[in-house]
Amino acid sequence: MAVRRRLWVLAVAGVITLVASLVYLPKKAEAHGAPMFPGSRTWLCYQDGLRENGQIIPYNPACAAAVAESGVNVLYNWFSVLRSDAGGRTVGYIPDGEICGAGTKEFAGFNLARDDWPLTHLTSGATIEWRYNNWAHHPGRFELYVTKDGWNPNTPLAWSDLEKFAVIQDPPQSGPPGGYNYYYWTAQLPSGKSGRHIIFIHWIRSDSQENFYSCSDVVFDGGNGEVTGVGPDQSQPQPPVTPTPTVTPTVTPTVTPTVTPTSTPAPTSCSATVEVTNSWGDGFQATVTITNTGSSTMRDWYVQWNQPMGIEITQSWNGTHMQSGPVAMIHATDWNSELAPGQTATAGFLATGASNPTFTDITCG
Repeated sequence: MAVRRRLWVLAVAGVITLVASLVYLPKKAEAHGAPMFPGSRTWLCYQDGLRENGQIIPYNPACAAAVAESGVNVLYNWFSVLRSDAGGRTVGYIPDGEICGAGTKEFAGFNLARDDWPLTHLTSGATIEWRYNNWAHHPGRFELYVTKDGWNPNTPLAWSDLEKFAVIQDPPQSGPPGGYNYYYWTAQLPSGKSGRHIIFIHWIRSDSQENFYSCSDVVFDGGNGEVTGVGPDQSQPQPPVTPTPTVTPTVTPTVTPTVTPTSTPAPTSCSATVEVTNSWGDGFQATVTITNTGSSTMRDWYVQWNQPMGIEITQSWNGTHMQSGPVAMIHATDWNSELAPGQTATAGFLATGASNPTFTDITCG
């Protein structure tokens, strides 16, 4: 009965497909920016360890080692492997050996060179539908890399280990930001590959210098997207399920071998606060404020913060709210998505689970 119930949960929460077959996607989550298929290290480790009570206790040994180094909160924040000042940079910006964690201290545990990360099984040369969660929508391009033949998963990943095989510009979305929706595109996997590899995706925003970085561990063994190394039985591939995206994708973007940016976005910077303005019993009202402190217009702004476990945002205004455990975000709506230099925007939300919580790690972009 427990197995049947787990499969039902997977079927309800899954959103990932291959072009010719169905594959596994486990429990519910939202994202700011990270691959869902093939799943990144942070995404699959989040799925691996998430328990029914909302705690994250990894089963997978690589995920457990990453949490031991970086702390468990990074898995609630699995969608934020980013650099706010990247501006499209790779080599010379993020050091070798720190690529999967974007050169940040926060996600350093996901740089660990080991061969027991959660693994997606694929067929070399197959055409698949890629999916990248769109919790917060940003225009830009996705650059796809794969490790070269002979790469050793037990050695730190270096830029010289990677070769680019596709670039996707402004792919369509299955629905609006948040929930189970995602960017999607159809692209062929590299041909002539066998054994274990990393697929590295670099998401380069065209409206700011913020970039996202991710590593997805895969094995080219003739698989159809099965995932191993997730959950209590690490060796058992998760069975195919029937995913139900919010909107059925109908558009396939053009895949081009290279893209040359026409211009570099001007630097943007901001400041933000999250403050309780009213409280009662086990609930409260809070105001989110963001100010553009830079010299160029901000587009699709967001404010993200950490709050105590057990708090649930129930309603928001002047922005769209998202939440993953203790990590929460307010994202701009269409009508207030642009902030000129010096301009301030405010949003608000209602929540339950506390009356006067402390908000930490407030970031904006």
